[in-house]
Amino acid sequence: MNLPNSLTILRIFFIPVLVVVLLTRAPNVVFFGVPINFAVWGVLILLAAAATDWADGYYARRRSEVTTLGILLDPIADKLLMSAAFISLVEMHLVQGWMAVIIIGREIVVLGLRNIASAEGFTIPASALGKTKMVLQIMAVCAVILAAKHAIIRPLGVLLLWLVVGSAVVSAVQYFQKFWGRVDDSVKQRRHLRILERRKKAQDVPTIQ
Repeated sequence: MNLPNSLTILRIFFIPVLVVVLLTRAPNVVFFGVPINFAVWGVLILLAAAATDWADGYYARRRSEVTTLGILLDPIADKLLMSAAFISLVEMHLVQGWMAVIIIGREIVVLGLRNIASAEGFTIPASALGKTKMVLQIMAVCAVILAAKHAIIRPLGVLLLWLVVGSAVVSAVQYFQKFWGRVDDSVKQRRHLRILERRKKAQDVPTIQ
């Protein structure tokens, strides 16, 4: 258990805390005369979780501590965090259900394609749009959470949500195109190798004179 993996597990720990804060709309406390409501706590928890996402990747590369456990847990932790946040916002009637379905469905589809690609022996790197989508998701969720207590932020939250939905659809199409191209090439290569093996076997068969 190294530092990057510990940070990933910490991000998973933040998930139930975020859900409880959002769905109970608590705590609402006052520190030194400054009111801090549940929306602020929700944003702080989400930003802390996002910070661990950046930090675990940074330290894993810097310390050369990339492990199989980290490779498996990191994308799962990200998807669990975003899924839990959007489902909670739907329950709070702050996000429309169909938007959450598209966003979460995209993550599930991409994870499935990534697993198939891994089984085929290749990986497909995340596109620039895919990385941008993650940043947009964090910004959108923060804006929507704050809009629960500050209506002036609501238009910004709606705009960011539409950008997240759009980027989710487009990045999913891009990922599928890359995946299909690599799988098609892999299948063609295997087919070509089988044809060559059959020809070789046919040539090696002794003929009766």
